[in-house]
Formats: sequence, structure tokens, C-alpha cells
Amino acid sequence: MRHYDLAVIGTGPAGQKAAIQAAKLGKRVAIIEKTNVLGGAQVNTGTIPSKALREAALHLTGHNRRNLFGRDSRIKQNITISDLIGVADQVARNEWEVIRDAFDRNSIDLFWGTAHFEGPNLLQIVRPDDCEMITAEYFLIAVGTRPAKPEHVPFNDRNVFCSDTILKMSSLPRSMIVVGGGVIGTEYACILATLGVRVTLVEGRNQVLGFLDTEIAEAFQYFMRQRGITLRLGEKVEGIEELPTDEGHKPLVQAKLESGKHLKAESLLYAVGRQGVCGKLALENVGLEYDDRERLTVNENYQTSIEHVYAAGDVIGFPALASTAMEQGRLAVCHMYGIVTRSMPDLFPFGIYAVPEISMVGKTEQQLTKEGIPYEAGIANYKEIARGQLLGDETGMLKLLIHETDRRILGIHAIGTGATELIHIGQAVMAFDGTVDYFVNNVFNFPTLAEAYKVAALNGLNKLQHVVAKVA
Repeated sequence: MRHYDLAVIGTGPAGQKAAIQAAKLGKRVAIIEKTNVLGGAQVNTGTIPSKALREAALHLTGHNRRNLFGRDSRIKQNITISDLIGVADQVARNEWEVIRDAFDRNSIDLFWGTAHFEGPNLLQIVRPDDCEMITAEYFLIAVGTRPAKPEHVPFNDRNVFCSDTILKMSSLPRSMIVVGGGVIGTEYACILATLGVRVTLVEGRNQVLGFLDTEIAEAFQYFMRQRGITLRLGEKVEGIEELPTDEGHKPLVQAKLESGKHLKAESLLYAVGRQGVCGKLALENVGLEYDDRERLTVNENYQTSIEHVYAAGDVIGFPALASTAMEQGRLAVCHMYGIVTRSMPDLFPFGIYAVPEISMVGKTEQQLTKEGIPYEAGIANYKEIARGQLLGDETGMLKLLIHETDRRILGIHAIGTGATELIHIGQAVMAFDGTVDYFVNNVFNFPTLAEAYKVAALNGLNKLQHVVAKVA
């Protein structure tokens, strides 16, 4: 029986970075993967596939060039599902190779199979034809989550999908109902609408992406409607069923809303919530409990109630981002072995890869108002930025939230081309308690989208000067 310093369960972003960090510290590491591919949901069903799908859709439809070159910029008229899935598969294969190479270079032992605890320091790894036991001093659970699949939803991998199975569509539908206005639902709604699918999105709240700054969310909802997406906000789905149709016609899916409305489409994506998968780990054999959604509770060092068992990534809940999961895995291992590090900052960015992109870091206007923090907003519209004109994006926007007295940057919100890249400039300034003066006095390459920071800063300062003058 082989013994390890650390055994990691799951090869998603948290598991990968934890295993590599431990190996860099000279530890003997095992990592276990239950599926036949590496990378977890990040590479195979979530982050990478949906973003690859998005890039393929934008490229083939010429969406980002229409303002400059008109509708003739479309590269392919009849886009098939194979055109899109082929791109996702290619990117995923490359990621598998990168991950496997990292494991090999760091002498990390990879075990294929389903792991569960047989004792406090004992794991059994089960495969179709055999099983084996390993022991370890420490364990890191990074098993992630799966899409929630309520029993009343008739999932069939044919025309009623979850976020995992939507990638198995045999063809592009003419219409789709998307249930859920969170990140997954809005991203897929925008991608499919870009491809010409008639999309109806149903969200129980009165705003999609409820954590966003209200102004950004309202702008995004406007753009969604402009793209032909029908928004049913403040509505809840009561029932979903497949309707019989005449021979030769595709079956339809019907969603009945609590308000009495009946929505019909060729397909439906159910994207409400995710569920943990801790139930199969036999955690009772190590004395560990999980909540009703099979998630684990950890302390600030990602340590569970059992001292030698840590957890990181989606399995511990919010914020459930690939980016934060990577850092959680690394920090967990550093704590295991007494490496002094700074804890993960509260200042991490969100990125929504819809059409258009959205990103944010720090506080929203509604949070600052609720907390009684005096602020002013500085705004730059892409239409006044030369790079925005060159990219054909006249609808993008960057917003800075500036403290009224000490001029610190309290929040940054962006919507438009490159928003998820642009946000990191402001994130760095905020991390060092920078003020709006940095952007005013700095020189930015021209023409770039980064210039929007200077324009937004000057806009905010103009407003602040009026505030100061008024107080005086």
C-alpha cells in the first residue's frame, strides 16, 4: 500500500494547484480523478467549453465586426453544432495535456477512479475492474459540484438540458427557454441568441445577475433585449413537460409559469443552482459532515473540522469561481506545511462571459449606499474611446466608484469588449489603496481600452469638485 504526504481528490482548478504547490514543497502527492478526463467542470463542462463556444459563435457570426463592416462580416452562414463543439473539444484536449504535463513534471501520481474514505487516513480508489488503497497524512477534497437536477424537470439530453448536457446537443434549436438568470443561464442565453436562436429567459428575481451593480445590470438587460432575448423577470417555473407533436415535427418543450403563462420552445436549459457531490466520499469514516447541498464548511485556512482534512473550490460554496478555487487550493497546502502566506483577499474580480462581457471588482453602488459610504461615480463610454471605435464597440462602459473624501477607488464595473481583462488594472490599484489620482496622472497607451480609466477618473473628479464646492 502506497503512502503519501498529501492525497487530493479531484483534478479541477483547486485540486491541480494544491497538488502542484505540495510537490513544489518536496512532498509526495497523489491526485485522484473519477472521470476519464482531467480538469473537472472547469475544463470539461463549464468554464472552458462555454467560453470556447462563445468565441466560436462571435467569430463565425462576425458579431464583433458588424458595426465596422456590416452584416457581410459573417464568416459562415449555416453554422452547425459541430462547428462549435469542435472548438470546445480542441481547447479541452490542449488543457488535458497541459494539466497532465504539470503532474508529470512535478512527479505527482495520478490515480483514475472513484475515491472514498475507508478510515481517517485511508482512501479506497474504485475502478470498473479493480480497486486499491492508499494512505496519506493530509487530504484535500476538491470534488466540485454538479448542476442541480430537480426530479420535476424531465431531463432527457435531447431537448431538456442542464449545463453539463447542453454540450451534447445534436443540432442548434430554433428556439430555447433558459430557466435561471445567473451566470450560466445568461452566458448561454447570449451565446445562443448570437447564433440566431430565439431565446426566452425566465428568472425569479426582478434582475438577472443579482450581484451586479444595478446600472450595469440594467444596461446588460437592454442589450439582451436588443439581441432578441425575451426576458421573463419576476417569474417562476411551476412545471416543465415535453409536448407531443405531429409526425415529422420536432417535439416542443413547455414551461408553465406560476403566473399562468405557458412558454413553448424546441429546447430548454435548466440552469438554477448547483449541488455538491460529497455523499459518495463516505466522509462519516473520517468523522466529517456536509450540509444539505453536500458542501463542506472550512475555516479561513480551508481546513475542515477534521484537522488533517482540507477542502477548496466549489465544494465549499461562495464564490465558486475557477480563479478563486486555484488560490484556495494553493493556500490550503501552504497552511498544511506551515508556509506563511497572506489569505486570499476579499478583492477578487468577477467575470461574466456573456455578450457583451461583464466584469466587476469591489463594491456596487447599492452596497455603498446601504453602508452609508459617500461616493461619486466616474464613467467612460467606449464610444468616446478611440479603441472602442476601432473595435466597433460603441455600447461598452467603464465605471469607477470613488470615495468622496479620500478619493480611494471603492469599486470598478465594466461592460463591453475586453471587460474581463480591463478590470485587472483597477484591481491592482485598489489592492494598494490607490486613489483616483493614479488614473488622472498616469499615461496610457493610445489607442487602448485602458484609456477609459483616465476618462472615467476625470469624469468622476469633475463631479467631486462640484460636491466639494457645494460643501464649502
